[in-house]
Amino acid sequence: MCSSIPRPLGLVLLATVLCLVAGTADAAGVPAHQGPRTLGPPVPARVRRVVTLAPSLTEMVIALGAGGTLVGVSRFDEAKEVEKLPRVGGFVDPSVEAVVALKPDLLLVQPGPGNQRPVEKMAQLGVPVLLLPLHSVADVLAGMRAVGRALGREKEAEAAVSRIEATRTRIREAAKKLPPKRVLFAYGFEPLVVAGPGSFANELLQDAGGINVAADGGSAYPVYSLERVVRARPDVVVDAADVDVGKQKLRALPGLSDARWVEVPSLALLQPGPSLGRGLEELFRLLHPEAVEKDGTKP
Repeated sequence: MCSSIPRPLGLVLLATVLCLVAGTADAAGVPAHQGPRTLGPPVPARVRRVVTLAPSLTEMVIALGAGGTLVGVSRFDEAKEVEKLPRVGGFVDPSVEAVVALKPDLLLVQPGPGNQRPVEKMAQLGVPVLLLPLHSVADVLAGMRAVGRALGREKEAEAAVSRIEATRTRIREAAKKLPPKRVLFAYGFEPLVVAGPGSFANELLQDAGGINVAADGGSAYPVYSLERVVRARPDVVVDAADVDVGKQKLRALPGLSDARWVEVPSLALLQPGPSLGRGLEELFRLLHPEAVEKDGTKP
């Protein structure tokens, strides 16, 4: 597990990665790029009871000042604001009975093939569902706006989106002044699961002045061969794994032994939600510590 991340959050990290890997299509087989959409009955004009099936969605609700509407969350949620709330399962195994029993006005879902059937069943049983694909930065911003509309928090959502966009602009400008770094972003070592093209992390790497050495991975979260990673010779390896199994073996390989290995300091870089801007700042500091030390300030 990443030593800089508290142990309980390792479960959140693992669950987040599993959700990302599984979430190649939404709950009804529609490609994720089609954006937020609803299932079941219409969302009421005033939402008083909200259930979320992912920590990133819980974070959105709280960030928009609507945390008081939350009545149920996933088993992976660790936020202090929801520690006493009922748990309704995970990303791929939500409990239909537990959700329906809470009588939510709105169920927020990060869709994927794994949760398609239970989510559709909840919609059939009268639960208004808002499906929020979160595979890209654009998805996150669209998702925040959709949640803002559903909760009557449009202004708060737009303010949060503006902050993220401003941070991206600032980081990009700072990164332009620095030499690019060749980066391997690893979610697991045995097998080696990495951030590939089309992944959330790939976009953030580009913002932060990184060149993703697994851009030829063929999918967003591919299992990458050891031969390819040795040939890639990254400057930096970002360790976002939840366990260290296989790490030392990989670290000793030619082309990787000379790389600078860094660990993600928090879940901000991994959880696609309102903390995206903070995660991007963390990634910039990981890739360019010399620039941060020289200036003595954040980018």
